[in-house]
Amino acid sequence: MCGRFTLTVDTADLQEAFAGFQFPANVVPRYNIAPSQPVLVLPNDGKNRADFFTWGLVPAWAKDPTIGMRMINARAETLAEKPSFRGPLRYKRCLIPADGFYEWKAAKPGEQFKTPYYIHMQEHRPFAFAGLWDEWLGPDGSQIKTCTIITTTPNLLMSSLHERMPVILDPQDYAAWLNPAACQPGELQGLLKAYPAKTMAAYPVSRMVNNAKMDSPQMIQPEQAGG
Repeated sequence: MCGRFTLTVDTADLQEAFAGFQFPANVVPRYNIAPSQPVLVLPNDGKNRADFFTWGLVPAWAKDPTIGMRMINARAETLAEKPSFRGPLRYKRCLIPADGFYEWKAAKPGEQFKTPYYIHMQEHRPFAFAGLWDEWLGPDGSQIKTCTIITTTPNLLMSSLHERMPVILDPQDYAAWLNPAACQPGELQGLLKAYPAKTMAAYPVSRMVNNAKMDSPQMIQPEQAGG
């Protein structure tokens, strides 16, 4: 799964990585983005404008928006089967910019806690998770735009940490994923695969990342495993 990630680059870096998109002025470095928080999203609505959505998909038909806390991730293999994801897969796809994410490695014998690891591209460039989005309208007229991160089976690097990893799209596939036109089941399935391990790196970090209220550059500082 993917339960925490970072986006620490500035707007200029984002505009270079995602050419043609406009970004809001209030993008600030974030080192511990957690579910239910606002995340930067590039939706396939044809406007080429990034905006902040709530992390945790709330389907348009949901009666209770708290369902979003159970839908921070969506399995690539079953998107077309799940009622919550079938419609968004066809009509509402998005990129979720990031420059790193966290995963927790199981505790070794004698250790009490799992060890968090920070995973990033070797050249530390920003990238994009494949995501889905939806729009929920409350009975009082309130509007919530939400998103989920798609996951897949892990690459060699990630398999030592977890049985799942977020889908990271190749930049050459951004246009296909963001096409506003409806896609047929299976049409984009080939894009939802593990990113090459040789381009990525991982190292242990402080357990302070366990606290969703913490957010500082110290989060991504290397720390000895088991420390």
